[in-house]
This record gives sequence, C-alpha cells and structure tokens, in this order.
Amino acid sequence: MFSPKHPKLEVLIGPETTIKGELTSKGTVKIDGRFEGNLVADCIIIGEGGSVLGDVTAKALIVGGKLTGNARTSESVEVQPKGELCGDIVTTRLSVAEGGQFDGRSSMQKNNLEIEFKPVEA
Repeated sequence: MFSPKHPKLEVLIGPETTIKGELTSKGTVKIDGRFEGNLVADCIIIGEGGSVLGDVTAKALIVGGKLTGNARTSESVEVQPKGELCGDIVTTRLSVAEGGQFDGRSSMQKNNLEIEFKPVEA
C-alpha cells in the first residue's frame, strides 16, 4: 500500500472516530472513520468503513468507502468495488472498479496539477 507512489502514513482516522474541520498533510491520510471538512494530502485513502463529507485535494485518491464532495488530484482517482464517490472529479487518471459507484462529472487534465499545501490558520 505504501510505496514511492503512496508516501508514508501520517494520519489514521480510526473506525470509531469522527473529525470535523480542515486537515492538511504531506503524507498519506487513511480514513476508516468519518471526516467532515476539506482535506489536502499527498495520498488519501478512504477505507471501506470510512466516509468523507467535503472536498479533497491530493496527488492520489483511493475510495473504498464513501466520499461526498469534489475531488481534485494531480495523478489518479481510484474507486474500489465497494467505493462510492458523489461529486465532481478533476484528475489525470480515473478508475472505477466493477461495483464501484461514481455520481458526478469528471474532467481529465493532461498536465499535472500542482497540489498546494497551506497551513491551517488557528
């Protein structure tokens, strides 16, 4: 799961956890619980039991659970067999596995998008 393509795990939101707010990480964020708010990371993985309500920006996004919001990635979006993505996607590569659900619009970009990390203001 973690390779040069997917940087080291920096944040793990467990199955019994709900977080509301903004999250920015230069590593991988894995969500097995619930996250409400906007999320920026190198790689975002939404596990089968995880859900995100908000917009996400990343190099790579893997949706095994549910994302309700827009996704903007510079490399890829992968919706796995039990994944659900309801929102618009801007990416260079989109993959929806059999059984995966995508409801929205997709825009395929030829040039890599630059992901900008901005510190959250307190």
